[in-house]
Amino acid sequence: SNPGCPIAGLEVALTDLQSSRNNVRHHTEEITVDHLLVRRGQAFNLTLYFRNRGFQPGLDNIIFVVETGPLPDLALGTRAVFSLARHHSPSPWIAWLETNGATSTEVSLCAPPTAAVGRYLLKIHIDSFQGSVTAYQLGEFILLFNPWCPEDAVYLDSEPQRQEYVMNDYGFIYQGSKNWIRPCPWNYGQFEEKIIDICLKLLDKSLHFQTDPATDCALRGSPVYVSRVVCAMINSNDDNGVLNGNWSENYTDGTNPAEWTGSVAILKQWYATGCQPVRYGQCWVFAAVMCTVMRCLGIPTRVITNFDSGHDTDGNLIIDEYYDNTGRILGNKKKDTIWNFHVWNECWMARKDLPPGYGGWQVLDATPQEMSNGVYCCGPASVRAIKDGEVDLNYDTPFVFSMVNADCMSWLVQGGKEQKLHQDTSSVGNFISTKSIQSDERDDITENYKYEEGSLQERQVFLKALQKLKAERFHSSRRGADLQPSRPTPLSRDSPRSVHTPSLQPSDVVQVSLKFKLLDPPNMGQDICFVLLALNMSSQFKDLKVNLSAQSLLHDGSPLSPFWQDIVFITLSPKEAKTYPCKISYSQYSQYLSTDKLIRISALGEEKSSPEKILVNKIITLSYPSITINVLGAAVVNQSLSIQVVFSNPLSEPVEDCVLTVEGSGLFKKQQKILLGVLKPQHRASIILETVPFKSGQRQIQANMRSNKFKDIKGYRNVYVDFAL
Repeated sequence: SNPGCPIAGLEVALTDLQSSRNNVRHHTEEITVDHLLVRRGQAFNLTLYFRNRGFQPGLDNIIFVVETGPLPDLALGTRAVFSLARHHSPSPWIAWLETNGATSTEVSLCAPPTAAVGRYLLKIHIDSFQGSVTAYQLGEFILLFNPWCPEDAVYLDSEPQRQEYVMNDYGFIYQGSKNWIRPCPWNYGQFEEKIIDICLKLLDKSLHFQTDPATDCALRGSPVYVSRVVCAMINSNDDNGVLNGNWSENYTDGTNPAEWTGSVAILKQWYATGCQPVRYGQCWVFAAVMCTVMRCLGIPTRVITNFDSGHDTDGNLIIDEYYDNTGRILGNKKKDTIWNFHVWNECWMARKDLPPGYGGWQVLDATPQEMSNGVYCCGPASVRAIKDGEVDLNYDTPFVFSMVNADCMSWLVQGGKEQKLHQDTSSVGNFISTKSIQSDERDDITENYKYEEGSLQERQVFLKALQKLKAERFHSSRRGADLQPSRPTPLSRDSPRSVHTPSLQPSDVVQVSLKFKLLDPPNMGQDICFVLLALNMSSQFKDLKVNLSAQSLLHDGSPLSPFWQDIVFITLSPKEAKTYPCKISYSQYSQYLSTDKLIRISALGEEKSSPEKILVNKIITLSYPSITINVLGAAVVNQSLSIQVVFSNPLSEPVEDCVLTVEGSGLFKKQQKILLGVLKPQHRASIILETVPFKSGQRQIQANMRSNKFKDIKGYRNVYVDFAL
């Protein structure tokens, strides 16, 4: 340049944020390639095109400014100012020169691995040699957690696990009962259109953001904090959260929770209605929607089902169940229940707030059950801490411990008095399940939560947890809190345990045992045939009176009224076994069935010569034929695909108001709803759907059929979609 001419200030003509290239490198291209979405702790590139001349490192200083939230603040870390020229900038954000051309410059930027996640504004100031300063707004980008970055608190060192727990957009949620575990297909759809915007809106709708937005945004770098905020926002008990819970069996002003097959429709409805809670959810819906949000934000997450899950409301590690003299289970004033199954999430993160060794999988339960620090959320509670009985570690570890490891106490209520029948130490927390990595199989992870039932270690951990809770209760009472348990603490758990809950009394005095056995698989629409087995183990004759009853259950353990009762008298010779056949016809149970299709059969036996009572019960889950889905031809991106859906009415009566819903991320732009009208008894039918897949790779189709008689006949089919040639 001519030294006699002043050098013009550097002017930016155009910026290329290289969204497509950056998003592929940051594993966000499934969300979009049109806008910049990057992960913290990993560099991304952009190109600056200049209008009048090239960038001259000695003469020009380019200063980058990034800001997030409504009140960006340097001290809080929600604003950062960092220079291209200086490598030793005080800012944790860094920028460096990649290539410098005649009129363009490529630079790399990198957010620290602790940066707050969210939507950022990117600006630059150019300080040229002559003292001229120009400022430009380069655009917006979204910053996410980074499980690929070793310095990020959510780092997961296994690529197959990252693919399953961050990138997989479909899965299975296990339902039913421990005797009949059923996979329910689910479309998480975390990369579907608008879902990232909805997830960020969800953070902004939280009570924390509403009361102190500056602090809330600053804390969004912590997965512990973000997971608690999301957990509270999935339910609507304290705020305009995503879902209203409903366990009443009356869903006329909303959607029956059993009908949902994915999170996308729920999140989009919440967003489209100005963040009005969607009606309705139950535990698996809360957990599935939370999984979608967490995976979208970049926190590895999986959905967990615990069969026979304890809900201990008073923190004494005992679930109290009450029966009347017919063997019918009663609702109880304490609201202690054993849920047939309960579903929560595990999220993967470091726990710098806990002693070493308690990072990794953390339980988060978005179902509104109990308050935590004044809001309805639960966790993160370290799975390792639960297994070790460290119930004094944050957050909500005692409640989670009781869900998998409480004792169950059975009481007979008669004449206003309560008689203790039995204490069962192994009935709570069975077959804890999640989807396997990169497979459709079920993974049993019970051993992550507790040592083997009956082992010395399991006993020691239970007693350790009990001692910690007693100590906490003592200190709380000294502080003036009335937290005394309503029952004495559990007895020693040394008594031999019974299988199948027969004979609810200590084994050394059991002389007669009762047990139920199904004769045929219990199918919806058919009679339920079973026998009561009675065995006399003594050397005396025994005269038994047995009260039998059947009642529907909700999956949270709440009983409905009995619809079948019987009394039987059985005389047993010494060492004799007898069977008593029973049958509950479809006409007897059909109008009393809950959506969960659970029936509890109970028998309460008593001897003439003894005050001892013998209680046995069995939960029966009625099964449906599933929907069959056939893919007709090869699935190729942007090419028409025909899908056949085959469904049937399993009942021997017509069903009305039949509606089929079909969805699948990457296959359907939105959920398909087909009105089928009336289906004749035992009628089998099929329809053909046309769609155009818009994403390649492994995909899943999920389908549900509802009618006036049933709500959740489901089916799924995995589809591999090829790139167009």
